[in-house]
Amino acid sequence: MFKMRSPLKVKKLINSIKGLRLCDLAIVVIVAILLDRGCTNLADQTPIRPFARDPGAAISADSAGCRMIKHQHGATQICGQPQRIVVLGPYVLEPLLALGVQPIGYADHVAFHQGDYTDPRQQIPYLGGLITQPIANVGLAGNPSIETILKIKPDLILGSDVVSASHYDMLSKIAPTLLLDYYDPVESLRAIAQAVNRTEQAQRLLNQTQQQIEAARETFAPLAAIYPKVVSLSTSNLRDMWISRKSAGLCDSLLEELGFKLVFPPGLNRDNSSASMPLSIEILPQLNDADSFILLGHNFNDLKCLKEMERFTDHQLAKLKQKWQENKITQSLDASQAGRVYFIPAYLCAGLPGAIGTELYLEELKQQLLAPS
Repeated sequence: MFKMRSPLKVKKLINSIKGLRLCDLAIVVIVAILLDRGCTNLADQTPIRPFARDPGAAISADSAGCRMIKHQHGATQICGQPQRIVVLGPYVLEPLLALGVQPIGYADHVAFHQGDYTDPRQQIPYLGGLITQPIANVGLAGNPSIETILKIKPDLILGSDVVSASHYDMLSKIAPTLLLDYYDPVESLRAIAQAVNRTEQAQRLLNQTQQQIEAARETFAPLAAIYPKVVSLSTSNLRDMWISRKSAGLCDSLLEELGFKLVFPPGLNRDNSSASMPLSIEILPQLNDADSFILLGHNFNDLKCLKEMERFTDHQLAKLKQKWQENKITQSLDASQAGRVYFIPAYLCAGLPGAIGTELYLEELKQQLLAPS
């Protein structure tokens, strides 16, 4: 029987993952779709819903131990207790592990590791330390290996509609398949919880996460009162920068929940259907009235150089930090001169939009923004 881990226990476990400090913790699809542009346009999806206490979910059950679970491709019947679960993407692996349930196969969003996950702690960012045994590598979330999935014989497949939709028909012939909404982590958690019979744990987890956010809002209140205006940018090298039009996703929505005000270039049409837009470095001086900049960095190149997860944050951010420090425009900004530019791996908040990612992102923000000057 799997036991639920509380967010505090999750944090302790993740602190032990790969020996990382939380201040060093660290979408091409996670940054490409979730924050920037991409092969499929997540930017056009509806914004993430904040964690809520409403227990209502579009799920039904019958007396025979079978339940119909609604998801992005209709409704799927799940019977009994799934034991062999394949997961496509970190945003689905996160809620499964938060509920204390282990997968047998996993497809990351980026090929950080080749071959099976024989040592998940060193091969899967952030979440690997919560996986208790070797599991199969079933390809990429957007391009899963059907052959490998068939070989390991799952009884449940979990994924995200915006990434794995083109494979749904094939996957659903292998095993019951739920493709969930990335932008609604609350309902995704509830659907997964119903599938694995962890509904009470899910509601407790949601309540605990909301309490964490409320407590953090009080912690950040003095800082948000003095330095309320924040620019949040996604970039790998300053040449391709993206800024959100809307608080779509945990990376930006959590900042607003904490009491900060996101700053945008003058004249930006925030009513545009696209959630993000490209930004040239020459525009940055128009954002100089911002008190702080948060750079959501990513580096999905040079993956062969990433031998172990202890270096994940450095791998994701080192080049971006160097570019920022060497550029005359960025160094001329008041926030740079005041030391209020912060670098966070985009994978952290974009890849993990649920309870674990929320807790880690909150800790990262505390470590950086509240550090003594």
